[in-house]
Amino acid sequence: MNDQYHLETLAVRAGTLTTAFGENSEAMFLNSSFRFENAAQAAARFGGTEPGNIYSRFTNPTVTMFQDKLAALEGAEQCVATSSGMSAILACVMGLCSAGDHVVASRSIFGTTVQLFTNILKRWGLDVTLVSLTDAAEWKAAVKPNTKLFFAETPSNPLTEVGDIAELATIAHAAGAYLVVDNCFCTPALQQPLKLGADIIIHSATKYIDGQGRVLGGAVLGSMAIMEPVYGFLRTAGVTMSAFNAWVFIKGLETLQVRMEAHAARALALAQWLEQQPGIDRVYYPGLPSHPQYDLAQKQQRLGGGIVSFEVKPRAGQTQKEAAWAVIDATRLISITANLGDVKSTITHPATTTHSRVSPEARAASGIKDNLVRIAVGLEHIEDLKADLQLLTQQ
Repeated sequence: MNDQYHLETLAVRAGTLTTAFGENSEAMFLNSSFRFENAAQAAARFGGTEPGNIYSRFTNPTVTMFQDKLAALEGAEQCVATSSGMSAILACVMGLCSAGDHVVASRSIFGTTVQLFTNILKRWGLDVTLVSLTDAAEWKAAVKPNTKLFFAETPSNPLTEVGDIAELATIAHAAGAYLVVDNCFCTPALQQPLKLGADIIIHSATKYIDGQGRVLGGAVLGSMAIMEPVYGFLRTAGVTMSAFNAWVFIKGLETLQVRMEAHAARALALAQWLEQQPGIDRVYYPGLPSHPQYDLAQKQQRLGGGIVSFEVKPRAGQTQKEAAWAVIDATRLISITANLGDVKSTITHPATTTHSRVSPEARAASGIKDNLVRIAVGLEHIEDLKADLQLLTQQ
């Protein structure tokens, strides 16, 4: 369907399988195993010589429909669905890397991803170098003979830095490495990294793909050849997406385009308003001309996305953290939670939540200050969101 239809149509129609009952909405297959006609068919299915479902740890019709729909939206040959966004990163690295391999990653990635790379995976023999997302020279300088992956998150969490995907792909490929792009903040509705040269896409489907904060899930996408070992890891290790969660994500994908456009419109309006408030030192949003990578974002993304971060100006006697917490605690509408991608706007203090396990030195190197606040803009009326941030309008 990829060459025939627009993204909105693919989101509604791609990947759908229909049973003999003729259902118009995708079916949920909430079962663990599948029957075979005979022993020979069972052997053929397990041996991979006949396609078909075997066991829901690695083959399930509802999960397959989600995988095929998301692959169509990203323009990928194959999608491997996982139990969470973090398990998607784990499956990607464990499927493609071995002990002694080297990964170059942006230091401005999600705090838990930093922990996965620099703590857990390092203990298992993976060599990891963290570099600036926006400095191509650092990526080039970090390359070693054993470099296997480049890993970037663009826009980044929480400062919405934008990395040049095409440039990073060129550097990675010259080094014989794959470029992995976490596309969580944009989704395929706003950015399609494979078309810009990336080899692999990571998603936390928990976020915008669900869109209502209901279930956990992740995905790894790329070519059939690249996905084969990733799928092999999933089949053996069992970082599996449940069929029910896959069905929720299918429903989320159907409205992804219109939701992302609505999130981005409200986020831009809020970012523009925040820039005018006396209680603000700085606003980070790729759709603002003041953003350092504004021109690149205009070229690489359809819209700025739904995440706005800002630094609060401390009042007399306040520390940076106290200033940020005062703004967060004064809200009555916006949900205080570290999740994002929900129709409900959420607000969090990255230094003490999403990046709390990152060392103060590493946070400082990433530009995450104690007065930084992140808002994932939902679908409420923009004037109500402004009213909930009235503390920022005061000197």
